[in-house]
Amino acid sequence: MVKSATKSAAQVIKVIVIDDSALMRGILSEIINAQRDMQVVAVASDPLVARDQIKAFNPDVLTLDVEMPKMDGLAFLEKLMRLRPMPVIMISSLTEKGSDITLRALELGAVDYITKPKIDIQHGMQEYSSEIAEKIRMAAQARVRNLVTPAHFAGTKKLSADVVLPALKSSMISTEKIIVIGASTGGTEALKEVLLTMPPDAPGILITQHMPEAFTRAFAHRLDGLCKISVKEAEDGDRILPGHAYVAPGNHHLLLTRSGSNYVAKLSDGPPVNRHRPSVDVLFRSAANCAGKNVIGIILTGMGGDGAAGMLEMKQAGAYTFAQDEKSCVVFGMPKEAIAKGGVDEVVPLHDITRKVFVHFAWLGTRAVRV
Repeated sequence: MVKSATKSAAQVIKVIVIDDSALMRGILSEIINAQRDMQVVAVASDPLVARDQIKAFNPDVLTLDVEMPKMDGLAFLEKLMRLRPMPVIMISSLTEKGSDITLRALELGAVDYITKPKIDIQHGMQEYSSEIAEKIRMAAQARVRNLVTPAHFAGTKKLSADVVLPALKSSMISTEKIIVIGASTGGTEALKEVLLTMPPDAPGILITQHMPEAFTRAFAHRLDGLCKISVKEAEDGDRILPGHAYVAPGNHHLLLTRSGSNYVAKLSDGPPVNRHRPSVDVLFRSAANCAGKNVIGIILTGMGGDGAAGMLEMKQAGAYTFAQDEKSCVVFGMPKEAIAKGGVDEVVPLHDITRKVFVHFAWLGTRAVRV
């Protein structure tokens, strides 16, 4: 395939689109080729064809459908990551089955995923072409862990957590500890690593991971089956209990609130913040408002800057904060922005975060924590 004359060969991200649907191959090719910095160098209807194309074109990024004939996307991904690792973005359906398969793909090493609309695929995919392009740009760099924060979508108004809840200057006094965690791209596996090392009596944990509806319930269920603590998709009014983690449901902000002496989860369908609902900034703002110095804040791998402002607010309210280090991030966007704003107390490798949390709580030595 010959590149457009307007594109510099040295800067173009080479993409191979693998999908058994001719319509999807066409839509993705149109979206990708419309970008000045990327080009579809080949398309394939199944992984067996794609195998030869990968050798011929040496792409920077693959988009890979999860359900295809001859060899399904997961089997192909597993072979690819074992023999020739490269950035892969999965193309998934917004269904319960699609969410389970996508989570498995992320476990196998896929960088990110793109969800297909349930109806009117062509119009729906075109509507978030900017997001698709940004995910491809991020994936092309994720291999070397050296990303800059992507530009905001053209024409999109950037909103802060103010649109969901105001900041408070003081909060009620309490001694109960709370952990709040924010993550995005690469976060499903990072969260799993952190939560797997949490002991059964860990403080209550609230999590905002950028995910669409239908994915968060499956994600929480998967973690619940692996961890010593209980993990569930948060529901409005859940009391936050030790030994439990609560995952923000897709399309709802998760907030920490108080009801008397208890911490309680609140869900909000307020406007997207930093283009996200759920937003990490909203969770972190709520923790700063009502828990202050009793909070441990953790920001993990992710694209963009969501959570940076909220982390600074938590630190200013007396919370202690951690950011995942660049080397262990899939995408060093969100932690980088939080560090730059001055909201981070410690920058820590992923594998050491749980230990550091319990060092701060001064529980090591009296709690058996395997790290």
